[in-house]
Amino acid sequence: MTEVVAEDAALARNGIQVISRAAAVLRALREDPNGLSLGQISERVGLARSTVQRIVAALQEERLVFSAGSGDIRLGPEITALAQAAKFNIVDLCRPLLIELSQKTGETADLSVLRGHQMIFLDQVPGSHRLRAVSAVGDIFPLTDTANGRAVLAAMPAETAERLVLEEFRQRGIKRTWSGFLPVLEHIRDQGIAYDLDEHTDGISAAGIAFCDWKGTLYAISVPLPTSRFEDQKRTVIQSLLDLKAETTRLFGS
Repeated sequence: MTEVVAEDAALARNGIQVISRAAAVLRALREDPNGLSLGQISERVGLARSTVQRIVAALQEERLVFSAGSGDIRLGPEITALAQAAKFNIVDLCRPLLIELSQKTGETADLSVLRGHQMIFLDQVPGSHRLRAVSAVGDIFPLTDTANGRAVLAAMPAETAERLVLEEFRQRGIKRTWSGFLPVLEHIRDQGIAYDLDEHTDGISAAGIAFCDWKGTLYAISVPLPTSRFEDQKRTVIQSLLDLKAETTRLFGS
């Protein structure tokens, strides 16, 4: 009986490992829609070429990937079918995360999405304090002086961020250069947290993180609060956001 249980446990571990490796291959292909060779996939996911070849062969049988005319491997038609069947509402998916974040910090928790050159609020869970920061769903916020905007700027390619930043500076008449703003984004990438310290709205400070969904759309979750309370709450807010960042990585793989 003990041997049977041990064998079942070993099979379960092996099965989980295979699924994990197959998911890594699919994510690598997601990042390069033009396709990748077996060698490139092997390098991206850190697996032996022979292992990647076996995984790709199994995925091909299920139409999850296919070999293009060039021989490169691309995501297959079954992926599109699965994606359409698994349509999700980001607000519904993130609402429990916002509730937990608000409960941990006692502060307001916001969800926003990058649309064009601005952030749009999608959802909010108000904090428990009588004095709290509250915005309306659908409100629009800039990128360069908000925690949510800065978080998504730091999460995108440098050339895209530069274009959006300079365009916002031009539209708002801000006399600032890309080289002068770049250290802000470098600090965010280093720390994993973006800040707005009385920069967008007097009396309100905020911290935030960014994440991508499966389609590559950029979102931010932020915690705005009265500046008078920010220093006292800073450690709790930062740790709660970093914990949340780990959860979004688990959910979305980004």
